[in-house]
Amino acid sequence: MLTAQEIEQIIWAGLPAAKESGLRIERATKEGRVRARSVFAPSMIRPGGTLSGPTMMALADAAMFAAIMARLGRLEMAVTTNLNINFLRRPAPEDLVADAVILKLGKRLAVLEVSIFSGSEVDHSDAEPVAHVTGTYSLPPG
Repeated sequence: MLTAQEIEQIIWAGLPAAKESGLRIERATKEGRVRARSVFAPSMIRPGGTLSGPTMMALADAAMFAAIMARLGRLEMAVTTNLNINFLRRPAPEDLVADAVILKLGKRLAVLEVSIFSGSEVDHSDAEPVAHVTGTYSLPPG
């Protein structure tokens, strides 16, 4: 099993912009559960003072990729085939935290779910998500 720090390093090496944008992988379990963070930067703000949709989509996609590697190991060639996002409420201009989980893991496809929260708190048990994401990843053969 890869650690959160190992997964973070793999993502940063393959996509240096992820490091520059403040992506952090905080927790990863062998069951494929991941907590990822996008550290707030003023460049994330869109007109109206909220965080941009592309910022949330990038965090969700990275969290799903990390969940797959947490469960299956180093799989740089796993790729997103579908990402569906529902923006639920306006996020505050602060860190975004994503909790990702693998819902179904097959031989060629993985289906995942991500809840995104606004804020720097670690426990979101009573917080309302700002976005809900589902996605499918294609897994490389072998």
